[in-house]
Amino acid sequence: MRSSVFLAFLLVLSACNTGKHKETASDATIAVQQEASSEVNDVDLEIYDYDGFEAFLNKKDNKVHVVNFWATWCAPCVKELPYFEQLNASYADENVEVLLVSLDFPHLYESKLKPFILKNKLASKVIVLDDPDMNRWIPKVDSLWSGSIPATVIYNKHERKFFEQSFTYSELENELKSFLN
Repeated sequence: MRSSVFLAFLLVLSACNTGKHKETASDATIAVQQEASSEVNDVDLEIYDYDGFEAFLNKKDNKVHVVNFWATWCAPCVKELPYFEQLNASYADENVEVLLVSLDFPHLYESKLKPFILKNKLASKVIVLDDPDMNRWIPKVDSLWSGSIPATVIYNKHERKFFEQSFTYSELENELKSFLN
């Protein structure tokens, strides 16, 4: 009898410890989630319709502008993003400006886009183009654009090129260099 009471006491004690451990783990999980949520809230997205965005495609300054259209759900886009980031870092002192234009769906801004920006530590400027009238604005970006992504516009005040393709870093850099010469 005495051993069964002792055994019952041990079971109760271990159950209490297990419960307490789970609570601590749960508290830690909640703390991590709150921190991640706080960081996501710190990502300030600039959201434009096409009329507001159009100025980004027509700057008449002394810079070369590299404007990449992408989305988090587009695997080729995500694959090439590090090349745009590398280009941005390598040519920042040469009047090159990289702009990453997200075409993510509005309901994914908080759950996908902002966490993606944080996780990948995107240093290039990221904006969102949220204009459902694609038939109006896609041909204004380029008359030959079918609307598929990734797509990129490279321009300066004298020249403009449009690319409906994925890039490797060397391909992207070669295209940029033609604007720098």
